[in-house]
Amino acid sequence: MKPKTIWTLIIIATLIGLLVFIKIKKNADEAAKIAQPSTKGQPILVSGYVITTQTVDNKVAATGSILANEEVELKCESTGKITGLYLKEGSRVRKGELLVKINDADLQAQLKKAQSIVQLDEENEAREKKLWDINGISKEEYDVAVTTLKGAKADVDLIQAQIQKTEIRAPFDGIVGLKNVSEGSYIMNTTVVANLEQLDPMKVDFSIPEKYMNQVKVGDKINFTVSGTTDKYTGDIYAIEPRIDLSSRTLEIRAHVQNREGKLLSGAFATVELVLAHLENVIMVPTQSIIPALKSQKVYITKDGKAVSKTVETGIRTDAAMQITKGLEIGDTVITTGIMQLRTGLPIKITSLDTL
Repeated sequence: MKPKTIWTLIIIATLIGLLVFIKIKKNADEAAKIAQPSTKGQPILVSGYVITTQTVDNKVAATGSILANEEVELKCESTGKITGLYLKEGSRVRKGELLVKINDADLQAQLKKAQSIVQLDEENEAREKKLWDINGISKEEYDVAVTTLKGAKADVDLIQAQIQKTEIRAPFDGIVGLKNVSEGSYIMNTTVVANLEQLDPMKVDFSIPEKYMNQVKVGDKINFTVSGTTDKYTGDIYAIEPRIDLSSRTLEIRAHVQNREGKLLSGAFATVELVLAHLENVIMVPTQSIIPALKSQKVYITKDGKAVSKTVETGIRTDAAMQITKGLEIGDTVITTGIMQLRTGLPIKITSLDTL
């Protein structure tokens, strides 16, 4: 490359660098003017919030699941062909109602035979009893007749128990789900005929962090919603797991909720809100007014037209506000906007007041 060309490139690069430097210097000067408006004595325009006491609920949010109050897979204890299928999908059934019947013809025949033997043994025991009463036979002979009768009756009970195993009856009031078999099907004792669920009341299972374990008790109220609807529901805590889950470090809780209209379904996802305490005369400030500091938090308040920094201690938090437990007093005006430009002693002017 020729020397003349090299010098031309150097001159062009120098001019470009000079222009960039001038532009950066200009932007820095403008930023400094914005960041330090007080150098000209002009107050910073900000918004504020006047502190008053409020009544606040200390809440914890959680996610959970809706469960049936009672649920069971309907299975038969015996193996055989279905001779009676009395359940209707989606229908309500009563406790003890016969839902499924398995072929038990052989057992019915055995039952009749056993019952006839019982009848004969009862007659024999009655005769032996009369003879024993008049000392016609020994006590041992009469005891044999009694024992034989008891054995026959036990055989009847055994066969009746086997017959009961060929039936599926509803163990509780509930709603039958979708059936998996038809009449005439040959089923095993592992075959799930259908599901039965009790949907009123229902249960809500959820977990909360272990730090709240001493703040929740049986009888506390919960509010929750489920996916796909805006309806709000209320339940009552009736059981708390007596241990902390080691993997999640949470406490499992179960609540009851009424479902008379049948809108809740088992397995639904629930967003739960648990009210831990009802607090009165609480100082709350807008969340955006809190400034994190090293090992502490602070806010700016206005005093005599100037910003004053205050170190505060915080408590519970809501969607838009945070509790102040120490550092502020009723009537203080907390600055909520422009706080990143502030430092103690800067003049400020409140242009509007926020509300919670």
